[in-house]
Amino acid sequence: MVCGVLVNGEPKVPCYFIFGDSLSDVGNNNHLVTLAKANFSPYGVDFPGGVSTGRFTNNRTVDDYISTFLGFNKSITPYRDQMDQDILRGVNFASGSAGILIETGFELGDSVWLDRQILNYIKTILRLQFMVRGPVSNYLNKCLYTVNIGSNDYLNNYFLPLLYPSKRLFTPDEYANRLIARYRLQLRNGSSFRHRSTRLRAGPNDYEQYNSCVDEVNEAAKIFNTKLESLVDDFNARLPGAKFTLINFSAFQAVNPLPADINTSSPCCTLNIVFECEPHSTPCANRDLYAYFDGVHPSDVFNGMVAEAAYNTSDRRIARPMNINQLTNNQKGKSTY
Repeated sequence: MVCGVLVNGEPKVPCYFIFGDSLSDVGNNNHLVTLAKANFSPYGVDFPGGVSTGRFTNNRTVDDYISTFLGFNKSITPYRDQMDQDILRGVNFASGSAGILIETGFELGDSVWLDRQILNYIKTILRLQFMVRGPVSNYLNKCLYTVNIGSNDYLNNYFLPLLYPSKRLFTPDEYANRLIARYRLQLRNGSSFRHRSTRLRAGPNDYEQYNSCVDEVNEAAKIFNTKLESLVDDFNARLPGAKFTLINFSAFQAVNPLPADINTSSPCCTLNIVFECEPHSTPCANRDLYAYFDGVHPSDVFNGMVAEAAYNTSDRRIARPMNINQLTNNQKGKSTY
């Protein structure tokens, strides 16, 4: 059971901007030509009204839960659906199969990779400056940002050597350096708007059960995660106008073993060739007992557990240097990865 703090009245932050991949996508891929879509049943089977919104799960994402903990009365809307005053609350720019690198995920079709998401954010800021009193930067300084990306750069790039040259060209350490260098530039571009806080996600770790080279993927992920920790430390030291924290999903799974009755080895739905749910298939009945809804994406119950830990944990192996609740209480700014 998720028991995050609910806020009556105004949210803890005025706006919440979300960047990332399919773990955060709430519908941005619906109108793209791509196999990375979730706007069909059984996705959304437990969402209000049973609507398949484009979320790659049976109900809520981690970011949906966090928006509730922050006190928002509804989830942050996708960029393609942003409407007038609604963007004052923030925007979700995340896109399934997106990566840090432009070429990541091309075998699945189109996506809004991180550079394009940042461009969409800039377009949003240009609109916001006519909607707020005073400098728009003063408004953005109070907002929370999350960036949840990186898994696809391994699973839909580095570890697909028949389609991508990355593994032939780079050792795991060299590839991690390439990703971190690009990520650093992208985040600095976003931070130029002097936003207040950002949460970063350490990954990849979400596809382990269905990958044939689990150990190799895990080792590569550890290299990336270690470099990401250093990146967050560097940003906190060099960018005094913003605060960053790192949420390590891998550490969450290691530190918080799931209840014994939670199935972690099987998906809740019938899978298609890209390990997503077969369209209009019947999912399992006891969805609260499954950690994964499809072959790669967590279920609502697992997302809730992760969000609870990200928001409230005191374990610095999971949230470093602080959890999201502490981050949003920090007057110097808020950012998560």
